[in-house]
Order: sequence, then C-alpha cells, then structure tokens
Amino acid sequence: MDEVSLLPRGAQDLWGNREFVLLAAGQAIARGGDGLYVALLTWAAWKVSHQAGAVALVGSAATAPAVIATVIGASLADRLDPRRLMIAADLGRVLLLVATALLAAGGLLGVWSLAAIAAGTGLASAVFTPARNAIVPAVVPSGQLARANGLLQASFRAAFFTGPLLLAVLSTVLPLPGLFLASAGGFLASVLTLAAMRPAIARQACRAGLWGDLAAGYRALRKVPDVQILIANFVVAILCASGFLSVGLTLLAATRLHGGAGAYGTLLGVAGVAEVTGALVLTRVVPRRPAAAAVLAWAVIGLFRAPLGAASSLLLAVPLMAATGLCSAVTDVSLITVVQQRVPRQHLAKILGLWEAGIAAGAALSAPLAAAVISLAGLTAGFALCGTALVTTALTAAWLLHRLAAGRPGAGTHRRRTARALPPARIVRARAPGSSPAQQGVRCAVCA
Repeated sequence: MDEVSLLPRGAQDLWGNREFVLLAAGQAIARGGDGLYVALLTWAAWKVSHQAGAVALVGSAATAPAVIATVIGASLADRLDPRRLMIAADLGRVLLLVATALLAAGGLLGVWSLAAIAAGTGLASAVFTPARNAIVPAVVPSGQLARANGLLQASFRAAFFTGPLLLAVLSTVLPLPGLFLASAGGFLASVLTLAAMRPAIARQACRAGLWGDLAAGYRALRKVPDVQILIANFVVAILCASGFLSVGLTLLAATRLHGGAGAYGTLLGVAGVAEVTGALVLTRVVPRRPAAAAVLAWAVIGLFRAPLGAASSLLLAVPLMAATGLCSAVTDVSLITVVQQRVPRQHLAKILGLWEAGIAAGAALSAPLAAAVISLAGLTAGFALCGTALVTTALTAAWLLHRLAAGRPGAGTHRRRTARALPPARIVRARAPGSSPAQQGVRCAVCA
C-alpha cells in the first residue's frame, strides 16, 4: 500500500504510545504556529516600516540570541528535565505573542518593539529545540527511536511550512493582532500536551559541569574533520542565502510580484511543501555518499536561487522556490545522517547544537548583508550574487571532502613517518585510540 511505503515497517506501533502521540500532536501544531509566526514577523516588519533595513533588523534580532543560547541549551537539556524546559519556553512565547497582539491592536507596534519581541522568542526557541531533541528517548523505546525521529521530523517540517500558507489565507480574514494570536495558539497547544505527558526522564547522579560538558563536545568535534567541513559549509551557505529568504523574498513579493503577504506566504509555503517531499523521497532513496550530497545540494540551490530576483510573476517564482525546497531537504537530512554516524552519542546533542548555533549566527548576519547587497546592486543582481556564492562555497567544500577522502588510503604510511619525526608527546596524540586512519592523518598534518 502507498501509505505503508511512506511509513517504515512497525512505525504504526508508535501510535499506541500515549506519550509519543501527545508529543507528536502537540509539536506538530506548535510547529505550524511557529511557521506562521516566522513569516508573520518578517511581513509585519515590512508593513510597519516599508524599509529593507527594518526587515533585516527584526530578522537579525530573532536569530542573534540563539548563537550562544542554543549551545548552552543543548547542555541544559542533558542536565535538567527537558519537558519542563519546553513548557517554560513555550509559555514565554505565548506571553510575548499576546503582548505583540495587544501592541498591534493599540497601534503601538513598531520596528524596535518587533525586534525586542523577536529577540525574546529567539531565546525561548534556543532553549526549546535542544530539549525537544532530548525528550524523544524518554518517551520511545530504543528500538523505535529511528522510526520515531523520522515520523517527528516529517510532521515538523510539514507543519512548519504550512505556517506561511496559513499566513496567505488568514491575512485575508484576520487583522494583524488576530494573526499574532493565532500564532500564540500553536505554542499554547504545545504547553497543554507537554503538561499532560509523563515521560520517564532518566537522571544521572554524576554530571560534568557546563563548561566541561561543552569542552568534551568540542574535543569530539575535532576528531571528525569531515563533520567540521559540513558544518562550516552549511553555516556559510546560510550566511549567503538566509537573508534573501527574508529581506529579498519580501521585497520581491511586494515590489516585483505585487502580491503582498499572499505572494510571500505562497512562495515560502511552496518551498516548504517541496522540502517535505524531498525528505520523504530520502526515506526511499538514500545517497551513497551523504557528505558529498550535503554540500553539492547547496550548489544546485544556488543555480535555482540566482535567477529568482528576475522573476516577474508567481508562475516564474514558484518553480524556482520548489526546486530550492527539494534540495534543502538533501542538505539537512544528509548532514544530520553524517553527524549521527560519525559523532559519539553522548556528544550528539552538543554537536547538533553547535550546528544550530552556527545557523543562527549565519542567519543573524545574513539579513543585514542581504539588505546591503540589494541596496547596492539591486534585487536581480543581488539574487544572482547569492546564487553564485552558494555554488562557489559548495564546490569548495566538495573539493575539501575529496582531498580528505583521497588521503585515507595512505594515511597509515603518513602516520608512521610522522611518528618518527614527532617528539614522544605528539606521538601519543597522533595515535589517539578510536580514530580512523583519515582522522589520524589529518591531526598529524595539523600538528606538523
């Protein structure tokens, strides 16, 4: 049956798990509200200012707090009750969005108030996301973790990218305050379902301190140079591309497509549906070389992103956004797969937290960068430069991965030559137990 082809064998057993059902349902609704909020925040910044710089300011304010907070939140999720952290974060977001609706209703909503609210919700998200990743093993048996994570990610992606489509529909019947209250409703649903959950949270009597825990994660990352390349490529790509999805796409919808919030929401929604489709395809077609797929997909995104600024109608813009959405699924899923395969489980949350922090940093800088590029070069040339940068960055990362892989067959010979040349203290480091020959060779080159 077609339904069975989308759900791995045995996944249906999860729907008899009360805790999993509450988590999946509550978070799917919350992600829908989150997607609506992200699109609404950008559009509200444009509506109250009609300035690209204001849109960039609000976008940066939403992501900048997560640069540090996500890494700390990833460690806290291992040290505290993740369910309570999630409830606290979502309650904070509900209160902030209700306050935003009141400001909008009173005509007091401005760029700086939007930026402050965006920063507050960004901090809450930085705590929430690592806690959500940490709670899944507490509600699902270890044998069903892979299936549970697959189902959750598919529902999260679908729900999040439904948000912009909701903006396109709801903006025709609700005023701005009502739209912010609708977003708050998604986070309230998360609070209620989390409060009803009773996960079996495992507690350990002895834990490393915050800085010791983060330092251990950093040491684990140093042992996997291919993961370093993937994360660095992803962050630079976000720096080049993210601002053009907020600032650039907003200006395209408002000035070139003349479709307002409906056109903006439609473009984001189409990209989201395409990304969900791509994620489902990847459950059936697994890349043989996920690391190469993760970086080269960015090159394909660049090829479709470059002509987007010249689109004069939705008929032209929608296929380009759909193509970038399909490839975005490859970048995300392939990177996570490599990290899960290469990083020890006790450091997995921290490495993925570092990746998310890098995304936040890139997104925070990307919005003002995109606004500056568009102001200097124009909308059409700005998108073309964005696409060129993505292609160049991806090809550079692919070349580095190729060099790393090419060095693996001769890594043992190189290690022996280096061992004779290095002093004793460095010989121990070059022969670190548990490392692959490729990792040992890379570390030898760095030491030398």
